[in-house]
Amino acid sequence: MTIFVKTIRLLCVSLVALSVQISYAAEAPPQGNLLIAGGAIRADNTVVWQKLVELAGGQGARIAVMPSAAGNPERSGKNLAATLNKYGASAFVVPVAVRFKDRNYQRDAEDETLARSIREAGGVYFAGGDQGYITKALVRPDGSRTAVLQAIWDVYNKGGVIGGTSAGAAIMSSTMYYEAKTVLGTLAAGVNDGRELAPGLGFVGTDVFVDQHLLARGRFARMLPAMLKKNYKLGLGIDENTAMVINSKREVEIIGYQGALLLDLTQATTNGDIKEFNLTNARISYLDHGDRYNLATGQYTPSADKIDGKLDASKPYLNEQVYSADILGHNTVLVMMEKLITNARTEAIGVATAMPGEPQDDLGFEFKLTRDARSAGYESATADAYSILNLRMDVRPVHITRPWYR
Repeated sequence: MTIFVKTIRLLCVSLVALSVQISYAAEAPPQGNLLIAGGAIRADNTVVWQKLVELAGGQGARIAVMPSAAGNPERSGKNLAATLNKYGASAFVVPVAVRFKDRNYQRDAEDETLARSIREAGGVYFAGGDQGYITKALVRPDGSRTAVLQAIWDVYNKGGVIGGTSAGAAIMSSTMYYEAKTVLGTLAAGVNDGRELAPGLGFVGTDVFVDQHLLARGRFARMLPAMLKKNYKLGLGIDENTAMVINSKREVEIIGYQGALLLDLTQATTNGDIKEFNLTNARISYLDHGDRYNLATGQYTPSADKIDGKLDASKPYLNEQVYSADILGHNTVLVMMEKLITNARTEAIGVATAMPGEPQDDLGFEFKLTRDARSAGYESATADAYSILNLRMDVRPVHITRPWYR
């Protein structure tokens, strides 16, 4: 790609961002619900699919399936519609996708017949894939909404449900990851509009950043530079085969297999004298399935099996060091949080390093988690599961010697 083409692309993305942000500011509060899934939703995840159908109106509810992000939108749309219909919906595929063969996505996105069919539905569901294809298909070059996108907003505004998985979750916030580097790469090299970041569709509003595949891929760390760059104070990262439902009162409910991480940067600071990424006094929480959290008030409500399970900090189960040499590994940060909240010790250390040969492979980051007076934990009465609130998180750059082992 030539420098000229890259410059034009960045300018277009910036103009889209400005236009989209202006339209968000003018939008009245929607009356509907969001169902944001973290990817890899299995067909047998009954609680998630039934919840989507319920929020769309119950048995027989019309749900528009948007396969815009999919590599094979025809197959993806057909399979998703069949899954929804198995759970009692009356789902139909909206053929608006950049990769649909023998179709013009720009023309389809302005088709009033398609827009009307969406507007008459009780819900819309976005497939996974590449989120950049969703915005390319549904947002005009000037940043305004196509007829189909406006119809989707109409469903949401009147009380319907907007759902999405993976890429379909990424577009829920006003900013999304676009051409992302590795998780560590986002910390080491930073993020920029038009490259790593681009405007999403903004269904969740402008105050919460959303990311997906969180625990499975260690992506909590890449949320931090994006949130700082775009001045988000709250971030929600949802894990695979799991979903969060957000209603019009800004109440979040976690459903499905696992849970979500809540990042709070309200009181976080950075040290400008240090050129590498750093962060002090961020807060990280884990919301397990069945938990509820109010984004407007900050009130947490544990799931039914944890109502009487608040942990007593004066009676820890463990007294051991908590350390990981790969905090970005699968589920690692959650395991560390669980060990810390039940521990006599108050600090846990995790390190993130690049693979040998990567740019800046001598740069790593230390994540320090601290349990303090604001922290709390809840244990399930029926399973080996915890909800964990308000651990402090500090991040600092560290030098990695190569090779660091012999």
